[in-house]
Parts: sequence; structure tokens; C-alpha cells
Amino acid sequence: MQRRHVVWLVVSVTAVSTSAVLIRAADDLGVPALTIAFYRCALASVVLLPLMWFGHRDELKALSPASRWLLLGSGLALGCHFAAWVSSLSYTSIAASSVLVQTMPVWVALAGPLVGEHTSRRGWVGIFIALAGTAVIAGAIFAAVYVLIGRKVRQELSLVGYAGSVYAVAAVALGAAMLVSGTPFVGFPAEAWVLFAAMTAGPQFLGHTVFNHLLGEVKASVVSVALLAEPIGATLLGLLIYHERPGPQVVVGAVVVLAGVAVTVLAESSARPEVLSTGEG
Repeated sequence: MQRRHVVWLVVSVTAVSTSAVLIRAADDLGVPALTIAFYRCALASVVLLPLMWFGHRDELKALSPASRWLLLGSGLALGCHFAAWVSSLSYTSIAASSVLVQTMPVWVALAGPLVGEHTSRRGWVGIFIALAGTAVIAGAIFAAVYVLIGRKVRQELSLVGYAGSVYAVAAVALGAAMLVSGTPFVGFPAEAWVLFAAMTAGPQFLGHTVFNHLLGEVKASVVSVALLAEPIGATLLGLLIYHERPGPQVVVGAVVVLAGVAVTVLAESSARPEVLSTGEG
């Protein structure tokens, strides 16, 4: 794996690690989970859609019908992922929620052959090491769908075209869910809007958008397993800000997760040459 890929993985994991504490802060202000998820995607779309329209609409027009359906599916999966995970933070600790949602790699590896991507034997070893202390949650499955589709579509679509489309679809889906459920769009204190902006700038752009960039060049299994390090950062922030002290099992689990991440990244980066994106440009 090239050094710049490792640097970008570190940046994205660090950024998404702040997501849980920002969401918890918004929850403490009385902001509903669907509203939090909606504004995280909607604000990102406000930034990306003009860039996509003026600089990348031709590549979107050139997409095959199948790829357009995949874009729609990816956006819906992202919206469902956020809805499930943000809601979970109202019922459990930051550490537990962050760990549970990052079971994504096993689903990515299992479904990888559907997009022509196979995980090496050593890669599977790393995945199971990293998953040793985690359990399955719905948000992880939706996240896996989102990552797998991103790996496929990013081969023919630029970062702005892909991320702008997917975030917009997720925002529309979440907005529709809010209308159906009667969830409010406004009426929150000024601090909530600052938190929405922080979620967009940090976890969404430096987190999700960076790893969407990496999906154009690095295997989905590598990106998804690297993101297993997110709960470690989230747990540390939860300890510092909310004084949620992790138990011994969480500390041990963090060490095991990092070991699994290292094994998988090393195994998958040496398995075959990187596939360079043809959609970036």
C-alpha cells in the first residue's frame, strides 16, 4: 500500500472517531436522531451538488442504468446506516455503539465477490481477529452495502460525482422519513446548528468523503477494516468529554482490533496491485 493511502486512512478514521461525541452532544440538546442524520447528509449535499452540477454532470449522464440504480442503493444504504447508528447512541454508550456498528468488514468480505472482489486468506484472518470483540448491528450491514457499492461505482465515477449523488439520495430519504414520522426540521438551539456543521466538516467530509476517495484506489476490505479503529478514538473522546470509562474488555478489544487492522491492511495491500480509479479527473 502506498504511503499516501495510509495517511488518508488515518485522516478518515480520526475524523469519523469524532462522530459519536458530536451526535451525543446534539442528542443532549434534544435533537432527534433522524434530524441529526438528515442534516449531516443535507449540508454535505449543499456543498457538493453545485460542484457536481457544474463540473461532473456529463459523467453522471454517461452512467449506465445499472450504475444509476447502484448509486440510488448506496444513498439509501447510507441513510439507513445513519438512521440506525445515530439512534443507537440514545440507548447505549459511545464505546458500545461505535464498536457494534463497525462489524462492517465481515459483510464486505462476504459480499465482495458480487463486485468481483475477493479477500485473501490472510485478509480473512485479520478480519476475524479485528471482529473478535464485536457484535452485529443493522447499521453495520447497511454500511457494508454502502462501501461495496462505492468500491464498484467509484471505478467509473469521480469522487465529487459519487459522494454528491450518494449524500443527496441519503438526505432525501432521511427527509422523507422525517416527514412521515413527524420529526421536526427546525426549532433547535444555536449550539445544535454548530454541531451539524461540525459533523459535516469532520466526520462527513474528512471521514466519509476521504474513504470514498480511497475506494477508487484501495480494496473495500482494507477501507472497512481500517475503520474498525474508529471505536478506539470514539471511546477515548467519550472518556475525556463524557467520562464514560471503558471496561477492561473494551481496552483488550481495542488492542485486538488494532492487531486485526494491521494484519488485514498488510495482507490485502500485498495481495495484488492497487486498482486505480478511471473515474477521477
